[in-house]
Amino acid sequence: MSVQQPPWKIPTRQTEEPVLKLFNSLTKSKTEFVPRNGRLVKWYNCGPTVYDASHMGHARNYVTQDILRRIMSDYFGYDVHFVMNITDIDDKIILRARQNHLFEDFRSKTLSLTPELLDRVQGAWRLHISERVSKGLPDNIKPTAETADALWLQIQAIGEDKVQKAECLKRDEKFDMNLTAAIRTAVALSAARSGQKDKESALRLLEQSRDILSVALDEELRDTVTDPSIFRALAAFWEDEFFKDMDRLRVLRPDTLTRVTEYVPEVVEFVERVIKNGYAYEYEGSVYFDTTAFDTSEDHDYAKLEPWSKGNRELLAEGEGALSITSGKRSASDFALWKASKSGEPSWPSPWGPGRPGWHIECSVMASAILGDNMDIHSGGVDLAFPHHDNELAQSEAFHECNAWVNYFIHTGHLHIEGLKMSKSLKNFITIDEILQRFTARQLRLAFLSQLWNAKVDFSESLMTGEVKTIETTFNNFFATVKAVLLAHGDKSDGYHHYEEPERDLMNGIYESKLAFRAALCDSFNTPEALKILRDMVSRTNVYINSRGKSLNATLVEQSARWVGDMLRMFGLGGGEKPELGWGQDATDNASAVNREEVLMPYLRALSSFRDGVRRLAIAKGNDSLKEILNLCDRLRDEDLVPLGVALDDQEDGKALVKLVPPSDLIKARDEKRQKLEAQATRQAALAQAEQQKRLAKLDKGRTPPEELFKPPNVPEGTYSQWNEQGIPTADEGGEKLSKSREKKLLKEWNNQKKLHEEFLTWQQQQQQ
Repeated sequence: MSVQQPPWKIPTRQTEEPVLKLFNSLTKSKTEFVPRNGRLVKWYNCGPTVYDASHMGHARNYVTQDILRRIMSDYFGYDVHFVMNITDIDDKIILRARQNHLFEDFRSKTLSLTPELLDRVQGAWRLHISERVSKGLPDNIKPTAETADALWLQIQAIGEDKVQKAECLKRDEKFDMNLTAAIRTAVALSAARSGQKDKESALRLLEQSRDILSVALDEELRDTVTDPSIFRALAAFWEDEFFKDMDRLRVLRPDTLTRVTEYVPEVVEFVERVIKNGYAYEYEGSVYFDTTAFDTSEDHDYAKLEPWSKGNRELLAEGEGALSITSGKRSASDFALWKASKSGEPSWPSPWGPGRPGWHIECSVMASAILGDNMDIHSGGVDLAFPHHDNELAQSEAFHECNAWVNYFIHTGHLHIEGLKMSKSLKNFITIDEILQRFTARQLRLAFLSQLWNAKVDFSESLMTGEVKTIETTFNNFFATVKAVLLAHGDKSDGYHHYEEPERDLMNGIYESKLAFRAALCDSFNTPEALKILRDMVSRTNVYINSRGKSLNATLVEQSARWVGDMLRMFGLGGGEKPELGWGQDATDNASAVNREEVLMPYLRALSSFRDGVRRLAIAKGNDSLKEILNLCDRLRDEDLVPLGVALDDQEDGKALVKLVPPSDLIKARDEKRQKLEAQATRQAALAQAEQQKRLAKLDKGRTPPEELFKPPNVPEGTYSQWNEQGIPTADEGGEKLSKSREKKLLKEWNNQKKLHEEFLTWQQQQQQ
């Protein structure tokens, strides 16, 4: 039996639905994203090394990764298992913990400013100069004396600013920071020698020389630091501070958090297997990965992410850490899987003797322990691509005996501050705590959303106070307007459908925007384009609202606003309960803030309704006494409610839209409007005064009767010798008859004066009445 076809034609798909593509650092191209296990996405993100305060570089990386994670789960609907590590044992942690411990111990034993203390700081200063400053100084200020005062006098003679900006061939990026520490200590030593010798002066000297003295103490006493809790305490403190910062930035916690110190046995097993597979070797208690054996094997390639960086000794040395021993390596590119611990360093037992994990092995072990022999996404900052991520790939493939441990590698771009790489030496180093004192978490997230996740971000004052502030204000004003519109129009039918051509256009715009928004996110998470689409939808809806008046379809406006708000919340920009229209309160402004709209709106609607009625009555009656009522209504709108963050927008139908807006925004808008009106009034007053002066000058000119216009004292004596009965000259001073053209010109002047004189006489008569 055949199936009867319907009489209408079934439409076919006109365009293909966009598919998600990611820029994959492994392929250097945008690749279609296909998880290995259906909707499950296994994702590993490199976490922080916790030894100091989190900074703007961390904010760029972890906020951006959080945005991508939210898009993947909340927009595309994937089940994401997000794993992140904490590096809680590392060369940086060891050095910082040891130096802090030794310095604090030394300070606790300092009771006064003794000659021995001055000598101790002086010696530390000399060591710092010789090892970290002297080679970078220009030839004209090489320290020729043994004292800090000598160098300080030399620097002063040339100028501290010139010294710090001097171009030096041997100068590295830390030179300015080291020089600043040297100058600070030199100044402190000079002040200490000529000042009081009490404990307070001693502690002040120690604080000013801390950067230099703590390094010198570590050089001398590091072997005495044997308590492993010293290292763990530092890492635990900064880990806690890191997550506090992430919470303030609205970065979601990882589904699984790993710490290196909790996985040391697994690290040992991992290294043993890499040795067994022929890709690592032991030397004097340390184990190194054999990059040559790996790279020359048939199934593997070393440095897949950045093959051009293979021989970069500076990057390789930085990846190994400041405490590494490089002797015993078969190749310069070989890296430590296991480090033999020296005195003053924490250690764990292993087949090769007491030691600790190398940096690169940590992520391989923890990611493998949680996610197995393959993961869909591995992410981190672009600065980790080589050698860290390339070494991760190599040792993991050597362990699992595979050539595809990671399917998609995604790297967030660099962060620059006002066009320069962030650095303490450049004095543009900004901690997360410092930046959140100036801007909100929402504003920072908007700054990162407005630029591609894998591009370099130039974080600047103009970006935050210009573009970001404009974007935020646009959305805030939009949601306030929509809420006011919905309150004003209500949800009851007025007997008309309110669905005409403008409504069809807006509805089509909503669906076109949704498709374009999806296409933007499918294009490797193109958030700048997605944000632009949301802003365009806001503009389109605002135009509709302003053009429709009483014919407005409130349901359609609400649909547009809810979609825009939902997408902003999806990016992590929202606060409060999701059913609320808009993107909610910015919790970083006031974490305990009540819902102002829920509390205040019933009272504000009643107040606004009362005001609407009074205004309509006053406008209808139109007498002087009712004008005073109108003035009171305007005072309520412009004076009383503005500091409370309440905006009343008067409409043509006599009803006001009630909006809750930040008081500072309303005050600023009101003051700008006043200034504009005052400037306009000043201009009008000046024009009026100029017109009055012009009129008075004209009247003053009209005082002279036309018959006297061409006679002294109005013209010089002897100018003319004969006049007619009207007082118009007929002959010049010599008695010669005037030419026809001259007579014509004088007649015109006489007629003009006659008119002016008549106007003057009329004005004079009015003044006398």
